[in-house]
Amino acid sequence: MTDNLNTHTPASSYNAFSLAEAKQLWDRLQIHYTPKHNSWLNIAECELSVLSRQATYRRIPSKEALTQHVTAWQTERNSQHATIDWRFTAKDACIKLKRLYPIIQK
Repeated sequence: MTDNLNTHTPASSYNAFSLAEAKQLWDRLQIHYTPKHNSWLNIAECELSVLSRQATYRRIPSKEALTQHVTAWQTERNSQHATIDWRFTAKDACIKLKRLYPIIQK
């Protein structure tokens, strides 16, 4: 997963690597660009926050133990059909981000 910076394109790798090396690297990658409005990314960040508060808030001794904790948490969360309660509305955005919205004179 990557953002939409111009440095995250195949062409940008030719500045750092030879043509053959850059092509070989890009052939090995599977790129997933984030959408322009990032709503799914915000939801993913919310889920990661829940995960860190509910399952990984303490020191976990090994990678295997971490995998077990996360898998158990994920199974429980999925069985509950947990959803995100998105509370930030367009009206809220107009208030909070008013400097970004044009003022229309009538």
